[in-house]
Amino acid sequence: MSWVWIFEEDEGVEEDDDDVMVDEEDDLGVFEFRYVNEICFCFLYNETTAAGHSMRHRFPTPPHLKRLHHQLSAFFTTAAHVFEKCSSVTKVKLLHQQLTVNGLAASDPTALQKIVGMYISCDAPSHALVTLSRIPPSPSSVFWWNSLIRRAVRLRLLDHALELYHGMQSLGWRPDGYTFPFVLKACGELPSFRRGVSFHGVVCILGYENNVFVGNALVTMYGRCSDLDSARQVFDEMILSEITDVISWNSIVAAYMQSGDSKKALHMFYRMTKGENQLHADAVSLVNIFPALASVQASIQGKEAHAYALKTQLIKDLFVGNAIVDMYAKCGLMDDANRVFEQMELKDVVSWNAMVTGHSQIGRFEDALGLIEKMREEKIELNVVTWSAVISGYAQRGHGHEALDIFRQMVFSGSEANVVTLVSLLSGCASVGSLLQGKEIHCHVIKKILNIKNNDNGDEQMVINSLIDMYAKCKSIDLARKLFDPILPLNRNVVTWTAMIGGYAQHGEANDALKLFSQMVNYENTPTTPNAFTISCALMACARLANLRHGKQIHGYILRTQFHSDVLFTHNCLIDMYVKSGDLDTARVVFNTMEQKNTVSWTSLMTGYGMHGYGHEALRLFAGMRDSDSGLRIDGVTFLVILYACSHSGLVNEGMECFDAMTKEFKIVPGVEHYACMVDLFGRAGQLEKAMEVIETMPVEPSPVVWVALLGSCRVHTNVKLAEYACDKLLELGCENDGTYTLLSNIYADTKRWKDVSKIRFLMKGSGIKKRPGWSCVQGKTGLVTFYVGDKDHARSDEIYDVLGDLIHRIKELGYVPDTSFALHDVDDEEKGDNLVEHSEKLALAYGILTTSCGQPIRITKNLRVCGDCHVAMVYISKIIDHEIILRDSSRFHHFKNGSCSCKGYW
Repeated sequence: MSWVWIFEEDEGVEEDDDDVMVDEEDDLGVFEFRYVNEICFCFLYNETTAAGHSMRHRFPTPPHLKRLHHQLSAFFTTAAHVFEKCSSVTKVKLLHQQLTVNGLAASDPTALQKIVGMYISCDAPSHALVTLSRIPPSPSSVFWWNSLIRRAVRLRLLDHALELYHGMQSLGWRPDGYTFPFVLKACGELPSFRRGVSFHGVVCILGYENNVFVGNALVTMYGRCSDLDSARQVFDEMILSEITDVISWNSIVAAYMQSGDSKKALHMFYRMTKGENQLHADAVSLVNIFPALASVQASIQGKEAHAYALKTQLIKDLFVGNAIVDMYAKCGLMDDANRVFEQMELKDVVSWNAMVTGHSQIGRFEDALGLIEKMREEKIELNVVTWSAVISGYAQRGHGHEALDIFRQMVFSGSEANVVTLVSLLSGCASVGSLLQGKEIHCHVIKKILNIKNNDNGDEQMVINSLIDMYAKCKSIDLARKLFDPILPLNRNVVTWTAMIGGYAQHGEANDALKLFSQMVNYENTPTTPNAFTISCALMACARLANLRHGKQIHGYILRTQFHSDVLFTHNCLIDMYVKSGDLDTARVVFNTMEQKNTVSWTSLMTGYGMHGYGHEALRLFAGMRDSDSGLRIDGVTFLVILYACSHSGLVNEGMECFDAMTKEFKIVPGVEHYACMVDLFGRAGQLEKAMEVIETMPVEPSPVVWVALLGSCRVHTNVKLAEYACDKLLELGCENDGTYTLLSNIYADTKRWKDVSKIRFLMKGSGIKKRPGWSCVQGKTGLVTFYVGDKDHARSDEIYDVLGDLIHRIKELGYVPDTSFALHDVDDEEKGDNLVEHSEKLALAYGILTTSCGQPIRITKNLRVCGDCHVAMVYISKIIDHEIILRDSSRFHHFKNGSCSCKGYW
C-alpha cells in the first residue's frame, strides 16, 4: 500500500508571498506542504486500494485553533508511523517543522520525544540534542539522553559522552540506573580514574550502588583504570548485597586479566563456577579464562574448560573457538590446537593467526609458513598480525636474519608494518648484533612513526625503547645514549631506563649503569619504580665491578619494598653479584632462603665456589643438586661449572670422575669447552703431557680456548717449547691479541730470553696490537678508586707510597724476596724491585689499608691476572695487617688471610 500526503491551498484562498511549497518524492509517494496565512491544509490519498480506485480523505479546515491542534495531533500520529520506517533526516525535519509552526511542540512533549527518537534513528544526534534540550525534564524521557550517551560511547566519542551527561544535568535532568553504565564505560575506556571516582560518588548519593548494572560497570571501570583494589571492593560489596550475576564475575575476572594477574583471575573464575555461587560460565567467561590458563601454562585445566565448552555447545561461538586454539598454541600443544582448528565450522583471520603464532613461538617455522600459503590459497587476507607473528617468533629465538627476510616478504605483499612488527624486527637485529639492518629499520621508523603528527605517544615510546635496546645490544652504546638523553625524565618509563641501564651493564661501563640506576630511583619529582629486569641489570653491573656496597644497597631495596619476592631470576642475580663481589657467605644465605630454585641457582653458587677455590664445596653442592627431588635438569653447562671448580682447586681425580660421569651416566656429549677445562685441569696440576693427550684425542678441532688454557699452564710451569707450539696454533687460528703475545712474552722473560721478549714486542707493534693497561680498583669511602702501574695522580699518593714502602720493608724482614722475573724488563734486579712496588694491585692495597676500618676486608679487583710477585707479597702482608685481602683477577678470586691464599697455588 502506498500513501500520498498532499498539503494544498483550500479553494477560495489566495496565495500570497508567505506561501511555502516543498515537493519531495521517494518510494513512499508524493507529498506537499503549503502554508497560507499560518493555516495548513492537508489531504490524504490512498492511491492503490484493493479495489483499484482512488480514495480521498480530507481533513477539513477547523473553525478554530484548538480543534486544529486536535486534528493535527491525529495527523502526527499517523505520519509518525510512516516516518519511523524512513531514514531521511529531511522528512523528520519537515515533520518537526509542522509541529513547531502549529504550536504542538510547546504543548505536547510526547510529540517532541517521538521526534527525538526519529532523529536518533536517522543518525542526526545534533538535531536530537537540540530538540531534547527543549523538553521539560521527566523520568520517562531520560531514555533519550541515555540513547545519545550510548551512541557516543559506541562510536568512541568518549569525552563527548561525558559532556552529554553534564549537559543533561545542567538542564535539570536526573540520571537513572541506565545512564551510569554508559558514563562509567566512557571513563574506563579513556581511561579517566578521577572522573570515574566522581561518578561513583554520584552513584552512591543517588542510591544506585545496589543496581547490578551500575555495579558491574563500576568493576569494569576500576579494572580498566588499573585500580584493582577498588574494583575488588565494589565486587565484594555486590557479593554481600547478593546482587551479582555472571556479568559481575566476568567483569572482575577481566579486570585481573587486564592487569596481568592470571592467577587471581583463575581463582575468581573457580569461585564463580565451583564456590557457593555455582554460576554457569557463558561465552564471555570462557573467552576471559582461556588466556589466563595459557599464561600460566595450565593445559590440564584448559582441557577441562574445553570439555565444558563442548558440553554446553559454546564451542560453536567463534570467539570461544579462537580462544581455545590460542590457549593450546600458547601451551605449545599444537596438535591439540590443530584438532580444534580443523573442527571449527567458522574461522576468521584470528583463527589462522593463532595457529601461525603458535607454530612460530615453538620454532616450527616451516609449519607457520605453510599455513600462510594455505591462507593465500583460501583467499584469506594476510594482515599485519599474521606477518608479525612469524617475525616475532624468529626474533625471540635469535634468528634475526630470518626475521628480516620475512619482513621483506611482508613489504613485497603490500602489508604495512605496525609497531609490534617494528619492535620485533629491532629485537631480531639486537639478537644477532646486526647493526646495519637495525639502522635501516630505524630509518623506516622515522618515516612511518616518529614523523607522523598526532601519533600515539605510547607507540612512539615503545619503538624508541626498542631502538635504544637494539643499539645497546649491538655495542653502539653512544648511539643508544643519543636516543635516551632527549627523552624528558617525565616521559621515560621503566622500559626506557632498563634498556639503557642494561646496555651499559652488558656492553658499556658498569659505573654508568649504576649512575643511571641511581638517577632513575632518585630523580626529583619523577622517580621511576624499577622492575625485576632493571634490578637484575643493576646487580649485573655491581657484579662486573665487584661493587659489593652498591649491591648490598640494591638488596636492601628489594627487602624493604618486598620487591618481586617471587621473581626467580632476581634472586639468581643476587647470588651472582655476591659471588663476584667476594661475599660467598651471603650468596649462600640468599640461596638457602630461596623458596624456589632452578638450575641457574645451583650453577651460580657452584661457579662461585669454583672461582674462590672451594672445589670440595662445589662438589658437595653438585651432589645435593643430583639428589634433589625437584627434577632439576643437569646439562652440559652444569658439568662445565663443576669441571672449572675442580681445575681451580687442583682436584684432578675428582675432575676426571665428573668428566666420565658426564659421558657415561648422563650421556652428555662433551663440547670443546669441556675439553678446555680438562686441559686446564691437567695443566694447572703440572701434568702437561696429559693435557696434550686430551688435545690430541679430542673428537673435534681444538678451538682458541683450548690453546689458551694450555698456554696459561705453560706460563705457570715455564715450558717454553710447548708454549711456543700453543702460540703458533693460536696465530694459525687468527687469534692475534694482546693476551696471547703477553703470555708468551712473560714466559720468555721468566727464562731471561730478552731478545725473544723484544721480538714479541716488535711483532705486537707491527700488528698494531697494544697491551691492555693493567688496573686495579678498590672500594673507598666514597666509591671505587682505580689505580694504574706507577700511578701518582691520587690526592693521597704520598701517603699511599709511604704505607706501601713500610709494608715492603716489614715483610722483607719476614723473608719476602721480590720476584724480579715479574718485572719483565731487561734491567738490573734493584731497578726491577722498584718497578714491582709500583704495580697497581699493591697501590690499591695500600689505599685500602688507609681507608678501611680495622678488621674489615679489603676488596680489590684487577682486570688482568694478578702478578706473581704481588701474589707472594700479599701472602706476607696478610700476616701483619688486621684485614682479609680479597682480590679478584681475570681468572679467579684470591682470599689472603693469616699468611695463606685460598688458591693454594692454582691460579
